[in-house]
Amino acid sequence: MPRQNPKNRFFAREVELEVPAPPADLVLIDDHSRSIVAENDSPDVGFRFSVNPYRGCLHGCAYCYARPSHEYLGLGTGSDFERKILVKREAPTLLRAALEKRSWQGELVVLSGNTDPYQPLEAECRLTRGCLEVLADYRNPTHVITKGTLVERDIDVLRELAAHARIGVSVSIPFWDARIARAIEPLTPTPARRFETIRRLAAADIPVTVNVAPVIPGLGDRDIPKILQAAADAGARRAAFIVLRLPGSVKQVFEQRLREQLPLRADKILARTREVRGGRLNDPRFGSRMSGSGHYADAIAELFQKAAARVGLATGASVEPEPSTTFRRPTDRGGQLRLFD
Repeated sequence: MPRQNPKNRFFAREVELEVPAPPADLVLIDDHSRSIVAENDSPDVGFRFSVNPYRGCLHGCAYCYARPSHEYLGLGTGSDFERKILVKREAPTLLRAALEKRSWQGELVVLSGNTDPYQPLEAECRLTRGCLEVLADYRNPTHVITKGTLVERDIDVLRELAAHARIGVSVSIPFWDARIARAIEPLTPTPARRFETIRRLAAADIPVTVNVAPVIPGLGDRDIPKILQAAADAGARRAAFIVLRLPGSVKQVFEQRLREQLPLRADKILARTREVRGGRLNDPRFGSRMSGSGHYADAIAELFQKAAARVGLATGASVEPEPSTTFRRPTDRGGQLRLFD
């Protein structure tokens, strides 16, 4: 993979090479952030607090809305986002410190609000597992959002959480066809493998939501009924969807991938995307940015609701914050173990 990025919006100048771009080697960068719990105030996201052990993602999904976050680091939203990954090795320690603060009231924590907590690096780094172990110690309500089948490794911790607190896992499956998935999200597990993950989580009594996200108009929308049927058969309890959104330079990354991998379908997909985004490729307005607007967006929503009802899946937000009744600190201020909860 050559190094290739759209222009960084924070840079005044752009360098154009006269020779082929060098390869985009994988680089892991230690992130020494002093805090780990991010607070969100967007009214249409559905959760307030999230933990992101990684910045950047090896999955390489062309549509990833988190790509622009790399620009704040002086990096690019293309290959840099996929190959220059920041690793927060102190994440579990920082999370424990956050939960020990008296201001923390046991609110829902989502892993992760930005990049996938079970991307391939997690197999070695084990930071997501470490964070889950901390959340289990505190019986803190938790929700995991992932495409990664590595979540199966942590079923033991998820079951421990489920015994004492509210826990859920959303498995994102935007495509039925493995070839399409490989073209758009090249280093993710196949759709079939993700359905197996749903089955294994459900067998362990972990509540699972299938997240059809993003629904790409003109590409993934027709697969919604098959995805929901397979997810229900595997044991999912809920279903949610988000229509494709392409903030900032994600538009360029997505269009380039389409024209490289699906050249005969690219124009139709882009036209359909504009149709649900008021003539643009992105509509950042709260209230419509997750669902789109117009007749085609309404048709997608209707198809989803009917398909979910037909297979018995509850619908609505995949992450539903509720007041916590389970949170407790395992130690007192003096560091002594509590004898009674």
